[in-house]
Amino acid sequence: MGRGIGRLAKPRAARVTLAPVLAREGQGRAMADEGNSQDRVRTGARAGVRAGARTWPVNRARPGWNGLWPQADFAVPARIRAWAAIEVGAGRLLPWFAVAFGSGIVLYFAADHEPAWWAASPLAVITAVAAVLLRRRPVAFVLALGFFAMAAGFAVATLKTALIEHPLLRYPAYGVSLAGFVELREESQKTDRFVLRVERIEGNRIIDKPERVRLSVRRGTAPPAGAFVEAKAQLNPPLQPLRPGSYDFARDLYFQRLGASGFVHGAVKVVTPPATASVRMRVNAFIQGLRDAIDARIRSVLSGDVGSIASALITGKRDAITPYVYDAMFVSGIGHVLSISGYHMAVVAGIVFFILRASLALIPGLADRMPVKKWAAFGALLVTAFYLVLSGAEVATQRSFIMIAIVLIAVMLDRPVLTLRTMTIAALLVLLFAPEAVVHPSFQMSFAATYRNQ
Repeated sequence: MGRGIGRLAKPRAARVTLAPVLAREGQGRAMADEGNSQDRVRTGARAGVRAGARTWPVNRARPGWNGLWPQADFAVPARIRAWAAIEVGAGRLLPWFAVAFGSGIVLYFAADHEPAWWAASPLAVITAVAAVLLRRRPVAFVLALGFFAMAAGFAVATLKTALIEHPLLRYPAYGVSLAGFVELREESQKTDRFVLRVERIEGNRIIDKPERVRLSVRRGTAPPAGAFVEAKAQLNPPLQPLRPGSYDFARDLYFQRLGASGFVHGAVKVVTPPATASVRMRVNAFIQGLRDAIDARIRSVLSGDVGSIASALITGKRDAITPYVYDAMFVSGIGHVLSISGYHMAVVAGIVFFILRASLALIPGLADRMPVKKWAAFGALLVTAFYLVLSGAEVATQRSFIMIAIVLIAVMLDRPVLTLRTMTIAALLVLLFAPEAVVHPSFQMSFAATYRNQ
């Protein structure tokens, strides 16, 4: 009897014991089916992509804008609020400050007439005060800070224009007698050019005497920087845009403080100056003479375009490169290597930093007692500053130097560095001292390429 009960009880126990197992097996089959269905959805989505169908976002397509665009749910207010929250997060507002600052400068250049500096400056002060008063209200503070950045950019551009105001030639003038100091000398394949700081000018139709002019001469006849010369020339007023919205030559010449340009007739005579040149003039002449000497030395050893390209990478002088090679480099997509920018600055700073640190580390006991890494960073900073001056200090070079300088200073101060912040600081400093750079392709392409690589 007991054995019979035992036989009858075992199947019941077996059924009770197998119930959880069967349940788990059922769940496993359900999960497998779900996984297979998800795989089929993914496979179908990939197939749809290959077939050209729009499949993003998956399983979330809703009719939007009256059914015109089913995938328009990315523009719902919740998604926009999420994006805005990310952009105003910690460390994300500083780049937008630079963008607003540049937008204010763009507004200045888009104005129909010259704004008054005495009106632009108080506007920047008012927006700054408003930002300070609203600093405890997050949304209002961000908006006030943006308006302040735009007003500050507008005011900086207005003040820069007022500070460098200089006379411009109004009408073409022929047979003009000029005398002055040579500030800059440029060479090219056909003609040479030099910038003359005018000390004396005589001629007809000259109402406002320009302070600086740019003159073209025959190749190989340009006088050296720092010389005092006399010449006869034909002067023309700054060239206006050839069509509405095209490149504005007059604007660039104005911010370079050039009041006229022209051609020299006859020989350029180097004479004794009536007075001693200023300290700034002598320093500028020394730098230009150094650039010319390095350029001449390189091209005497390396002939043709090889020497011209090598000189361009050191002195920044690209005028000696033949036009077909110049065009071929840009068509092939490698023309950017001729512009001294981040790659060149990083190579110079890195090599100098490595050599100095390795040399100091070879001195017994010095690396254990002294911060040789900081000394190497300081030496690299000095060399890159010299490279900036030697290369002509173009906008891309200025941006690269500022970013490298921030990194080297951070090494000396034992502080971390974020590339996006260094680029923002570089943009603000460049626009602060040269607001006219915002409308130039060099500024736009340099910072856009750097931001894209972040």
